Amino acid sequence: MANSLDYDCFGFKTFSFWRVSFIFYLLPFAFCLLLSAAIKAQDEEPPNAAPPPVKVITKAEKTALDSESDVKYHTRLAVDLMEAHLKKAEELAAQEAYNGMFTELGGFHALMDDTIRFLNKNNVDSGRVLDNFKRFEMALRSFTPRIELIRRELPEKFEFYVRKLLKIVRDTRAKAIEPMFSDKIVPTAGN
Repeated sequence: MANSLDYDCFGFKTFSFWRVSFIFYLLPFAFCLLLSAAIKAQDEEPPNAAPPPVKVITKAEKTALDSESDVKYHTRLAVDLMEAHLKKAEELAAQEAYNGMFTELGGFHALMDDTIRFLNKNNVDSGRVLDNFKRFEMALRSFTPRIELIRRELPEKFEFYVRKLLKIVRDTRAKAIEPMFSDKIVPTAGN
């Protein structure tokens, strides 16, 4: 005969509620813990990863960019140069010349950083600069799927930097959109 402590007055086991609630709360917690560990492991650099490329703007590109003082033409030139680097990186990735591809992506990365810096140092309140922020963001948006296509075909050794570059492009897009939503441009509800 069963012990009277194992059952309640209705004939149900008393521990079943606690077991169900324990499983109900423990499983989601364990799932979240495992998911966060998987995400953290994804951000860590694998031991065999190739070192990131050097971010360098060539002398010819630097001279051409410095000669363009107008924000519109400077931004267009920078986007065209980034396009050329990305196109060359796509070609080299297709030929499996990964070191050359890395060099091109390093040039792309350097031009992207230089362009956002150039746009930020100009008069952000000006409509012309805001138009160029938008132009730059739209170009970065069009580059993202192309970089993703390069990343999909890479060996694991080279894939880590390209995945990191995609995150940097996303962050740079956010920086390019940010000035368009400042309080000076879009007034708050109280104004």
